Amino acid sequence: HCDIKPENILLDNDMSPRIADFGMAKLVGRDFSRALTTMRGTIGYLAPEWISGQPISAKADVYSFGMVL
Repeated sequence: HCDIKPENILLDNDMSPRIADFGMAKLVGRDFSRALTTMRGTIGYLAPEWISGQPISAKADVYSFGMVL
């Protein structure tokens, strides 16, 4: 997804969370490790890999979700 933040977590009729706004995920594609490090999500929810220029993985979304909590 690459941009997990409160604004992108919506609730359906049963109050179940749904993730929205897959814009960055479509740009990056499935191979997160080859993502351009110039792409950015929302400051405050970014994993350290984005800032340090390290390869990006799905773990970046786990970090962002932890920041939301």
